[in-house]
Formats: sequence, structure tokens, C-alpha cells
Amino acid sequence: MPTTPTRSSILDPRSRLSIIVAMAKNRVIGANNTLPWHLPADLKHFKALTMGRHIVMGRKTHESIGKPLPGRTSVVVTRNADYSAPGVIVANSLEAAISACGDDAEIFVIGGAELYRQAIDLAGRIYLTEIDANIPGDAHFTELDHKLWQETARVSHAPDEKNAYPYHFVVYDRKSQLSDSISPSKRK
Repeated sequence: MPTTPTRSSILDPRSRLSIIVAMAKNRVIGANNTLPWHLPADLKHFKALTMGRHIVMGRKTHESIGKPLPGRTSVVVTRNADYSAPGVIVANSLEAAISACGDDAEIFVIGGAELYRQAIDLAGRIYLTEIDANIPGDAHFTELDHKLWQETARVSHAPDEKNAYPYHFVVYDRKSQLSDSISPSKRK
């Protein structure tokens, strides 16, 4: 009987798998394979967090971006064994993508919705941009189980001339990692 992969069986012990996502109040993260809002501050935040790191994404997300993002190593997950794209690493599963990232201190899953669903049980941190608006779309972020996740940081921003909506940069950490970092005796 196959076993479900665990964080410890997939990730290098020196690495953390993080999800980075922007989400509207109605959990929308995309529409027609694009971001359905214009928030330059969120793009700047995304760039600052992911620069110099491996970013893991689904094929549709990669194709919507159109090219590898500068200063980062792009890993594209697809079921298509014949898929290739210039300047990226191609993997046929999330586990293979994580393995391709080696011992990078922090590996970012950047979308889309299906890859987020696969990564949520393996992730130790979520960087969430909450957009304070209901925006139409066809891709949604999974509901967080707050028994497993604790908000550890929040910075709120009002709309301005460049950013049309109020938004919040929020960090969630997996509670089991918080207790492990507080009490090393609980580590297995």
C-alpha cells in the first residue's frame, strides 16, 4: 500500500517549503489563468521574498508568466513527460520538484490552485496576501485549517494611487513547527 509523502521524507532537513499566494476575500486567486487584480505592492513583496530561491509552479502558471523569473530558479510541475521550456527545470510531480531544489533554505510554491492543494500538507509556512475585496475568478485557494496554522505576522495597507484595494501581508506558520522550535524535546 503506497504511503502519503511527509515533509520529513521529501524535504532536505535544512529546507522549508513555503506557499506564497495572493487571495481575494472570496478565496479567488486567479481568473482565466491570470491574476484578476493589479497590486504592484504585492508583486514587489513576492519578488523580495522569492529572489534567489527556487520557485515551484504548475505548467499553466509558468505559461501565464511566459518566461523564467529573473534571479530565481523556476521548477515547473507537469504530468506531461515530454514537456520542456527554456530556462526551467521540469518535474513530473511535486515531490520530484522539491527534490530538484536540493538544500535551498526556502522553496516557494507559487501556484496554481492544484499545486497549492498538493503542497499544503507539506508546507511549513504560508505567505498570504489578503486582498480586501470580492473579485470574480475561476481558481480558488484551499481553506486553511486553523487547528494546523497560526498567524505569526500581519502588515495592513490601505489602497493608494497604485494599489486599488486594501491588502494585508500575512504569514502563517504550521503549529507543529512552532512547537518544535519552542520545545526541542518534542522533536521526533
